[in-house]
Amino acid sequence: MKRTDNSEKKLSRRSAWTGLLMLLVAAAMLEATTLIQFYFAEKALNKEASSKAETQLDATKNKIMDMIDQAEAAVRNSVWIAQWSLTCLDSSERVCSRIVETNPVIYGSTIALVPGYSSERPLFSPYVYKSPADTLITVSLATPEYDYPNQEWFVKPLELNQGYWSEPYVDTGGGEMLMTTYSIPIEDYSGKKAAVLTGDISLDWLSDLVSNINIYPNANTLMLSRTGKFMVSRNKEMVKGLSIEEVMAGIRDQEDFKKVERGMNSGGSGHEQVTFHDIVGHVYYAPVERTGWSMCIIIPDDDIYGANRRTRNMVQIMQLLGLILLIAIVRSLIRSQKKNRALNERKNRMENELHIASDIQMSMVPKAFPAFPERTDLDLYAAIYPAKEVGGDLYDFFIRDEKLYFCIGDVSGKGIPASLVMAVTRSSFRTVAVHESSPKSIVGNMNNSLAEMNDADMFVTFFCGVLNLASGDLKYCNAGHNPPMILTDSIRILPSEPNLPLGVMKDMDFTEQQMHFNYDDALFLYTDGLTEAENINHEQFSEERVEAALHGRKSSEEHLKNIQNKVKEFVGEAPQSDDLTMMFIHFLGKPGNDGEKCHLTLHNKVEEISLLAGFIDEIAERKNLDISLASALNLAMEEAVTNVVLYAYPKDSDGTVDIDATLGEKTVEFSISDSGTPFDPTAVPEADITLSAEERSIGGLGIHLVRNIMDSVKYERIDGKNILTMTKNI
Repeated sequence: MKRTDNSEKKLSRRSAWTGLLMLLVAAAMLEATTLIQFYFAEKALNKEASSKAETQLDATKNKIMDMIDQAEAAVRNSVWIAQWSLTCLDSSERVCSRIVETNPVIYGSTIALVPGYSSERPLFSPYVYKSPADTLITVSLATPEYDYPNQEWFVKPLELNQGYWSEPYVDTGGGEMLMTTYSIPIEDYSGKKAAVLTGDISLDWLSDLVSNINIYPNANTLMLSRTGKFMVSRNKEMVKGLSIEEVMAGIRDQEDFKKVERGMNSGGSGHEQVTFHDIVGHVYYAPVERTGWSMCIIIPDDDIYGANRRTRNMVQIMQLLGLILLIAIVRSLIRSQKKNRALNERKNRMENELHIASDIQMSMVPKAFPAFPERTDLDLYAAIYPAKEVGGDLYDFFIRDEKLYFCIGDVSGKGIPASLVMAVTRSSFRTVAVHESSPKSIVGNMNNSLAEMNDADMFVTFFCGVLNLASGDLKYCNAGHNPPMILTDSIRILPSEPNLPLGVMKDMDFTEQQMHFNYDDALFLYTDGLTEAENINHEQFSEERVEAALHGRKSSEEHLKNIQNKVKEFVGEAPQSDDLTMMFIHFLGKPGNDGEKCHLTLHNKVEEISLLAGFIDEIAERKNLDISLASALNLAMEEAVTNVVLYAYPKDSDGTVDIDATLGEKTVEFSISDSGTPFDPTAVPEADITLSAEERSIGGLGIHLVRNIMDSVKYERIDGKNILTMTKNI
């Protein structure tokens, strides 16, 4: 007894140390996770700040450029009338007045003569500007005090022989406000430089524009001129003629500020992190084209990361409190460890048993495909996708006496009870179908057998069919199951009497039906787990989506996998609520040559069209067509294929045209497919052949010819391909 107690104590102590170690590791991992999360959060905030700043800089620059463009356009559009005014200098004032009156962005304008150009007026510069009351005032800039010939706005455009934006300045001799001037040289009719035409814009709007930038509470916006002078700033003292070199004179030892200074003075754009008086900030700068200006947004580090860092500190405090709480409950976890271990062992046993049951259940249905590799008259594929480890869906098939016996079923309920009924139903089908040839008899015998032992009141919806592979005759009986879909010349629901499900009542009189399968006809069977598959919005997949997914030429396996993918896309993250079972039966057998296939692939080259004649001749020989009919088919096919070769693909690109011919008993069907530009030739209006060649519009005769030769012409766009199907009755 003592040895047992000691063993238990050792086990308890070992569990305690193990739990404590795991707790410490978990705490360390939690702290590391938190740090990583906040690290990436700061990266995201930094990216967001950069995006905001760059977006704001771009938006502000666009507004500035809009004003600049308007001013430049106003001045440039007036060059011709300014040139004319040189012949009548007294009209210069009216020209300037017209510029100011008709252009709201222009504050003032002048035509300043080159000194000495006019012998009568050595200096001449009438300046027209708007007063605060929006009236026009005219003054002369040709005064000794103003000395306009030495002003930047006059000298630079003559030197550069192009339009020029001046440095911002307070025009004490003219506008009496902070402004900038766009000036352009004017030549007289002989090509001699005669004057400078200007347009002034006030920079008050620029101050308002920049001061309204508030992407962060403490962000500051600056604008520098071409020479580094401060134009706009929240600090009004900076605007009084200070330059960036003067402001930064005391901090030139800091490389980050030097980078900002060099970048802005060189007209570049970028982002730098700077430190000023122990305050970290971020500077985003960009140039304003054509003006030589540069603007920047300065955002304090705390504006970007402050809230995130305060949250991080709170989280770390909460984590510490949580760690203390976790230590307090370690003993409780140790006590429950043994109990959890026992529960886990029981759960593992149950899971293993369910896996074994699932393997046994799946081994009862055929799952080796192709199902009948030695046969060319049948393409069959089936699959079960259970919602849980075991389910109640089933399918089965086998061939006896050149007949395909097949079934599909769905047991009411789920889990192990449904799987047991499924196993009994499948075994009953095999036992009965070996001796019976009629679907009605097979279903009737199975129903009586299941009804006798149905103490749990479970039932099975069931569809049974017998397909004669020699004749194509299908007999079937539906016991309350979803009616299959039949794929012939169209896709539709197979007409079927529902009857009652299996196991409901003994001695039921089931209805048997039949139809005939032609070459290339197919049957698609499924359980309600397909049509009733739901997405997160509780919308069902529905028969309409099933029908849409069945379009296109595919093998049986490709059809089922395509539908499964469509269901996955539709359902999304919603859990599978019911078993899903599908079976696709493609009939490919028929006596004689009926149903033969011919195929030809051409590249989109004109010289390959000549191969079409041999393809049509081969078909004509197989079907014993007369020469006139073969010639007509060749003409119609040549028209349709030529249109694809010439126009479906872009010029000089490589593409293919696939031509499939199906030789039926009384028809020849051609399918022309390409992956080129979508085009529906059947939508082309009928050509009016009663008109003369000159009156008729171009195009339309080719499809007119095809329509008249063929008995049926149909166009579809499926899976990115143009498919033109043409049928001729023979």
